[in-house]
Amino acid sequence: MAETHAPAVIGLNAIIIAVTDEVPRILTVQRAAHSLATPAQKGEAEAWADSPVALPFGPFDPEQHRTLELGLHRWVEQQTGLSLGYVEQLYTFGDRYRDPREQAGGPRLVSVGYMALVRQQPLSGAGEAEWRNWYEFFPWEGWREGRPAIVDRVIRPNLRRWVDGLDGGNTQQIYKERLSIAFGGDSSPWDFERVLERYELLYEAGMIGEAVRDAQIRAAITGAAAPPADAELLAAAEALGTPMALDNRRILATALGRIRGKLKYRPVVFDLLPPTFTLLQLQQVVEALGGVRLHKQNFRRLVVNGGLVEPTGQRETQARGRPAELFRFRREVLSERPAPGVGLPAARIIG
Repeated sequence: MAETHAPAVIGLNAIIIAVTDEVPRILTVQRAAHSLATPAQKGEAEAWADSPVALPFGPFDPEQHRTLELGLHRWVEQQTGLSLGYVEQLYTFGDRYRDPREQAGGPRLVSVGYMALVRQQPLSGAGEAEWRNWYEFFPWEGWREGRPAIVDRVIRPNLRRWVDGLDGGNTQQIYKERLSIAFGGDSSPWDFERVLERYELLYEAGMIGEAVRDAQIRAAITGAAAPPADAELLAAAEALGTPMALDNRRILATALGRIRGKLKYRPVVFDLLPPTFTLLQLQQVVEALGGVRLHKQNFRRLVVNGGLVEPTGQRETQARGRPAELFRFRREVLSERPAPGVGLPAARIIG
């Protein structure tokens, strides 16, 4: 007899990014009442050891939503009170068992992620929405004050120990290469765009809270014995950021890597700034997104001489000391060259 499976459902996830006071923030929700919400988000008994913290999300309803984007806009507004403008499709996430309830007979969840850049606004809605620092979820990605201590104190030694414990031969060599590429090494620099690769390696090693939670849920559903706990990896998971519902932190890692990559070839940073701004404000937003300090004079030459911005002839009115000159984005650059980004080529790691 042929095996039957529950039908797939389409979910819509929003990664909404703002930068305020030099802090890159993402919009999260904690409560939801629709069919894709976890028990914790519905306020039900803790039958699942999951996290209620999630990206704004909801199911696509073909009867009510004329397009995927309109469905996304509706869920975001309902949960956060925020009315979105332009959104960009990020990626489609459809791995089997990414929602553990699929193993208990639930539907396959295929989620379409969308990304939006906005200026931070007050929130309302039914989702207990909150702006949160995205480095709360990726503490190893913020290098503005130098190399994060957690990289050498927690991540590298535990990953090396985990790799050394794998079966030898080709498998072990592949993971050694992945470790060197993702987290840098003697011959490999730290690539700020490889956010997803770093997160996935930490997940596979059991060093992420979601990995510990998902293993427990799988064991509860299948009745199989839970994998033996590794005390050091469990301690690492406690230190490596706030867990999110389902695979939402993986979705967020994809978005962070994408936005850092786009800094090189698209002027996306200006969507996060008011119409007029100082060069310092512009640099601080780029640094917040990139997670690294930039050389001040090199950056200013890049954006001014490169024609990305132009002076307005005005100065700040509320500044202390000498008011700084105000600039605006020069839109003509979009037609003048194919890749008008600011990038991170002059990144200078402190420490």
